[in-house]
Amino acid sequence: MADRTYQPHEFAKRAGVTIRALHHYDRLGLLKPGGRTAAGYRLCTDRDLVRLEQIVALKFIGFPLSQIRELLSRKDLDVAAALRQQRQIIAEKRDHLDRAIRAIERAEQLVSSGGMKKYYTEEQLNDLRKRYTPEVQAKAEHGWADLVRDVEAAIARGDSPDSETGRKLAERKRNLIGLFTGGDPGITANLQKLYEDQANWPANFKKPYSDAVDKFLCEAAKALVAV
Repeated sequence: MADRTYQPHEFAKRAGVTIRALHHYDRLGLLKPGGRTAAGYRLCTDRDLVRLEQIVALKFIGFPLSQIRELLSRKDLDVAAALRQQRQIIAEKRDHLDRAIRAIERAEQLVSSGGMKKYYTEEQLNDLRKRYTPEVQAKAEHGWADLVRDVEAAIARGDSPDSETGRKLAERKRNLIGLFTGGDPGITANLQKLYEDQANWPANFKKPYSDAVDKFLCEAAKALVAV
């Protein structure tokens, strides 16, 4: 059975793209319909439609047009490998977005919770609202997760808090705290008060690590100061 043919406007509508996009793909050599009407207008076929759907799908998942042209000229095995790689990239982006969403939620809790007023002045809270953006919060969350993982690994190995490894971990904690406080001594002092008042924390306040990690980092911080 011969392929059906379509006028460009009908073809574009069927594929869900614009005529302008078709012309752009044509200029890039991505889509070159071979048929023409008696008046010289291009005709597209079902085979062209399949290729266009491939272009649209690859473009949707993040491939640039220059790479799509290369992919569509490869063997199926090469395309499958490229798709696997792109899936990994998208999965990483999804993880980043999930982290960003969690960071936004935590930032909202941080700056809107009535419990925060117990530990910070209104001026300090305003400073945090302006400076501790969801992006900064996401960076901090990622940093804390990495730090906790590395401290747990150090504990499992039997590393001492006053070892070089322990001191470096304590320094990373200090830098993460600095990311929150912005170096403001008042916020730093009030943050310390907050940690010392754990028994009275609001329900939505959670320490980002276990007691074992906390103990290791506290001892490592003392060793860092002593150096």
